[in-house]
Amino acid sequence: MEFLDRLLTCADCGGEFIFTAGEQLFFFDKQFKNDPKRCKPCKSKRSGVGLKAGAGPAAAGLSRTETRTECSECGVETTVPFKPTQGRPVLCRQCFQSKRAPTSGALVTAAATAGMVAGAPGEHVAASVELLAASRV
Repeated sequence: MEFLDRLLTCADCGGEFIFTAGEQLFFFDKQFKNDPKRCKPCKSKRSGVGLKAGAGPAAAGLSRTETRTECSECGVETTVPFKPTQGRPVLCRQCFQSKRAPTSGALVTAAATAGMVAGAPGEHVAASVELLAASRV
């Protein structure tokens, strides 16, 4: 199928814009059924993209919620980037990082697999239990 540049009319501003052959090919590949209704400036105004440089909620003018609260573990006053819900612990950065200590689950699995391949059938269970216990310390 051959695509040629076409002139379309914007539904918002009434101005004409070109629907290029490349754009038509893209629409065809994505199986879009309808031609675009708006020119690029009107489309960006409508979606709010052209308002501020950058990306993310801050660029769109939305502020992140910062809540002052007390850490459930150590009692230090801290700020968190969410509104805490009742009944759930809130941790400061230091306590959160210590709870999230890197686990060596992949290493345990790899070592257990190597032990199963190398050792006798009964030995791999004991080796796996030892490795798992060592990783949790």
